[in-house]
Amino acid sequence: MEHLRVHTGEHAFTCKVCNRIFRHLSPLKRHMRIHTDERPFSCEVCTKKFLESSTLKHHMLFHTGERRFECRVCCKKFKGSSDLKRHVQIHEGKRIFSCEVCSKKFTQSSQLNQHALVHTGERPFSCEVCYKKFTRSSDLRRHMCIHGEPRLSCEVCDAKLTDSRHLKRHMLIHTGERSFVCEVCAKSFTESSKLKRHMVIHTGVQAFTCEVCYKKFAVTTDLTRHIRIHTGERPFSCKVCYKKFTEATDLKRHMLTHKGERPFSCEVCYKKFRASSHLKRHMRFHTADLPFACYICDRKFTQSSHLKRHIHIHTNERPSTL
Repeated sequence: MEHLRVHTGEHAFTCKVCNRIFRHLSPLKRHMRIHTDERPFSCEVCTKKFLESSTLKHHMLFHTGERRFECRVCCKKFKGSSDLKRHVQIHEGKRIFSCEVCSKKFTQSSQLNQHALVHTGERPFSCEVCYKKFTRSSDLRRHMCIHGEPRLSCEVCDAKLTDSRHLKRHMLIHTGERSFVCEVCAKSFTESSKLKRHMVIHTGVQAFTCEVCYKKFAVTTDLTRHIRIHTGERPFSCKVCYKKFTEATDLKRHMLTHKGERPFSCEVCYKKFRASSHLKRHMRFHTADLPFACYICDRKFTQSSHLKRHIHIHTNERPSTL
C-alpha cells in the first residue's frame, strides 16, 4: 500500500510544525529531528551527535582518515562524494557561480560567498580578546594564537610570538619586505590578502554610496569608516584611559603609549618609534627626501604640517593655535 504512493503521487504524512508533506513515514520521522533537535547518532570517538546515520558515517572518515572517493583524472582522494564532485569541476573548467559585482566566476558556491566579502567588506568572525575582525574563521583561528603563550622571540626587538609563522610575518616590519605586488600600479604588500583587497580599487566598481554626501566607495569598510566623519562615532575605546578612536588601527597605535613599546627602529641612527608612519617620516631626515612642495615658491618640506605652516607666509594668515 505504502509503495503504491510512489506511483500515485499521494502524500499521506504531514509535519504538524511546518506542514511539509511526505509520502512515507520514515522521511517524516527524520524531518521531525530538525524541529526537536534530536540527534540520535553519536560518534564514539568525539561524542559529536548527528541527525542521520549517513552523516555520522561520513564524519567517521575524519577519525579514520579513509578517503574512498578517487578522482579519475589526477588520482587525488576524498572523504566524501560531494568533495570529489566539487574537485572534478576544476578539471572540467566549470565555473557556474558568478559574482554579481565584478563577474568573476568560481567552481563552488562557498568560494563565491567568500569572494563576496571582498566587495561587502564584511568581517563576520571577531576576536573576543582584541575585537579584531576577519572574513574567514580560519584567519580568526590563526589570529587567536597571538593571544596564546608566546614561545618565540624576535632577535631584533625582543617581541614575543606564539609560532614561527607569526614570527616570519613580524620580521617583515624590520626587513620592509613586500613580496606581493599589484600588477596594475606596482604597489606592494606584506600579505596576499592585503593585495586582494587592494585589487578592488582597480575594478572601478564603487557600489557603496554615502547617504549623506553621496561619496562612493569600492568596499563597505571604507564607507563605514567614512560615515563616522558625519556621525562623530568613535567605537574603539582604550581600556586604560578611555580615550576613543574611529578606527581599530588608531587604538592599536595608542595602546603602545601605555605599554611603552617602540617596535619600529631606524637602521641609520637606531632611534625607535611606535608607528611605522613615524619611522617613515623620520627617514626623510636621513634621505633628504622632501615630498611636500609649496605651489607658490617651490620650497620643499619633509612633512605636510611644515608645508601648511609655510603657506601662511604667502597668504598672511595666522596659523591656528588650536
